[in-house]
Amino acid sequence: MLRRILDPVRRWAASRRAPIVLLIGFGVSFAGLSLLASSLVYTSTEPFCATSCHEMATTSDVEYRSSVHDLNRTGVRAICPDCHVPHAPIPLYVAKMGALNDLWSHHVTHRVDTPAKFEAERSRMAQNVWRYMKGNDSRECRHCHDEAKMDPDKQSDMAKARHAKARRERMTCVDCHFAIAHHEPHGGPGPQELQVDQALIPKGAIF
Repeated sequence: MLRRILDPVRRWAASRRAPIVLLIGFGVSFAGLSLLASSLVYTSTEPFCATSCHEMATTSDVEYRSSVHDLNRTGVRAICPDCHVPHAPIPLYVAKMGALNDLWSHHVTHRVDTPAKFEAERSRMAQNVWRYMKGNDSRECRHCHDEAKMDPDKQSDMAKARHAKARRERMTCVDCHFAIAHHEPHGGPGPQELQVDQALIPKGAIF
């Protein structure tokens, strides 16, 4: 049985067409992987996140432009992907798949296509992001802010006391540091009031 299966394969491999088919397959695979890699890079750029759709360009990007993450005394900026896109490979791929759902549920369906609609959904969207960040221990924050490299001598007494309290109570960055780059929603629970069930954390949720 095995010989009957392998004999046609051997005959095909010995034919002149085999190298051509393999070469074409290699070329198609290389082109596909290159396109995928380029897509991952392009969709993680500031122009794509901030201005490629009017929902972001007229709301979130406007708010971000006046925040400390965009304009500050050191000139070090954190752009959209720094906060909203994972930097490790597997979480990145999961987040990109989740973003397809965001594209459908918010852009295609025109759910937040006006400032009024966006404001009506702000609290829900912010809470989704807060749950996501609480569930991964503010992973994207920690990509830039390394707690081990924080110099306590350069922190105020209040900051040192609050960081110590956060460590004791197993809090994460977003429990205190939120509404930094975007306006805080009116009403609804804040990050500290949100209970996070690991099984219900929105995978790759941007909105």
